[in-house]
Amino acid sequence: MIAQYVMLAAGACALAVCLAWWLWREAVQAARLSARLRAIRHAIRPEEAEARADAGLPGPVESVAALGEAVARSGIVSSRTLEELRQTLRVSGFRGARGLGLFVGAKLLLTAGLPGAVLLVTAVLGVELLNATAVLAAAGGVGLLLPDQFVRSRRKRYLHALETGMPDALDMMVICGQAGLSMEASIERVGREIEQAHPAVSEELIRTAHEMQVNADIREALTNFGDRTGLDSTRRLAGVLIQSMQYGTPLARALRALSAEQRQEMLAKYEAKAGRLPVLLTLPMIVFILPCVFLVVTGPAFVDVYRTMGH
Repeated sequence: MIAQYVMLAAGACALAVCLAWWLWREAVQAARLSARLRAIRHAIRPEEAEARADAGLPGPVESVAALGEAVARSGIVSSRTLEELRQTLRVSGFRGARGLGLFVGAKLLLTAGLPGAVLLVTAVLGVELLNATAVLAAAGGVGLLLPDQFVRSRRKRYLHALETGMPDALDMMVICGQAGLSMEASIERVGREIEQAHPAVSEELIRTAHEMQVNADIREALTNFGDRTGLDSTRRLAGVLIQSMQYGTPLARALRALSAEQRQEMLAKYEAKAGRLPVLLTLPMIVFILPCVFLVVTGPAFVDVYRTMGH
């Protein structure tokens, strides 16, 4: 009985912590963006700016982050897995210094807290579980996989937004280049101007411009821009910029061709999705439309047969 009360308390704490984390993420998103912009103006390293943005976390969230960081430092998870997880979190928008700790801590608390929440709900409602062990194990599995699914969904949306806005950024870079701006100034100006239309592209370009300012090797900063997201479009853009800087090739012509190529690829993807629509509509037609058609077509005949047999 004591163990059940402990699990109930853990579940309540886990739910409270998750709610606090969610509210905190929504509240400080604008603060982090402002911190990165200030870092660009005052030549502060991005890691320092993000660490400052993470300062002053709420008490429960700070505890979750501390728990996750302790697990990450314990050596239970390999360094390679942690680095891949950090990269995934960065691409998903979780670029704060405490992002990894929050993610790992949330996984642990949800794994232990969801079974406790299930016990609490069943105790309050007076429902008796038929197979309590299987239900609690399933709740623990959901708690373990829920943060991964959330981060995966965020990463997919972020990459889609980045890929969608890249052709517009390339067109603006062509205009900046023809106006006489240097490569570094063009990247920073486009990042600022495109912020309202494509925030994901703006964030990546501004970060790249800042790295170009503080890094002696500009090619390394451009390579990092292509490798951060793993998208083919950003890697090709980085390759074009490096080639133009190294061999002196016309930058505007290359960017214009790259923009047209990316727009053509997006159009091909949309056409492929449109081509799959008839197949996807087959099942709804069979389930919802064909029964109505059969009813309208054969309904009068059935009514006539019924009336004839009745007489």
